[in-house]
Amino acid sequence: MSALSAKIRKARELRVEAGGFVFTVLRPTPLEREEKIRGESAARGILSLVVGWENVTEGDLIPGGDPHPLPFDAEACAEWLSDRPDLFASIADAVVKGFEAHVLKIEDALKN
Repeated sequence: MSALSAKIRKARELRVEAGGFVFTVLRPTPLEREEKIRGESAARGILSLVVGWENVTEGDLIPGGDPHPLPFDAEACAEWLSDRPDLFASIADAVVKGFEAHVLKIEDALKN
């Protein structure tokens, strides 16, 4: 990924606090919304937009796990969140609201 595309992607990041954890998610682009969220696997599409976490330990993921913070692991995160509807709901809500706010911003810009 080029430095410029990384900056563009970074500008789409949202922080979601849920259950004492902080998740970094990408606000989907209109194209990603069509490809990842509007189909049969909307939940999987939303999970694919989670790109980071804070305050997560192995002990949060599995009983008896290590108590030290883990580096982000997208596959483990998707597995964990698929079994945590409380956390997933907060993330999904943030993704939808982030997209809606972006669309409103574009519509307002087009009116001017």
